[in-house]
Amino acid sequence: MNAPPPKPVAALAIAPIEDADAADVVALWQRCGLTRPWNDPAADIALARKGTNATVLVGRDGGAIVATAMVGHDGHRGWVYYVATDPEHRGKGHGRAIMAAAEDWLRQTGIAKMQLMVRRENAAAGAFYQSIGYAEAQTIVFARWLDGREPTP
Repeated sequence: MNAPPPKPVAALAIAPIEDADAADVVALWQRCGLTRPWNDPAADIALARKGTNATVLVGRDGGAIVATAMVGHDGHRGWVYYVATDPEHRGKGHGRAIMAAAEDWLRQTGIAKMQLMVRRENAAAGAFYQSIGYAEAQTIVFARWLDGREPTP
């Protein structure tokens, strides 16, 4: 028997976010379940764009925003947040493409290691990252709100 043909991979145009993209990016993050009540996604975008050590990458397919990754570094390690692919456009390689772009952005700034956090209940995200070569680290993340709020999940 012949193997089925591979799924077509749509071309993805990836560039840093523009001012006019913010509302569409937040809407994508909401559709993907990435936002939390204690984080203001618009403020997160603004903060990432404020300096030179972070950006929000936007992937477009035919002009529509279908993928994102907020990427940045602390001078030592790179981090990625808000990795999203539009649920209606999954299976086209957009997640791999936006992660590759985030890795490239870090390499260009001289950062050799990328890290990310996945919520324990998000097994699908964990499986995706493992499928593209990420390994689970033996690290525990501790957190504290600096404005005195109680811990959040």
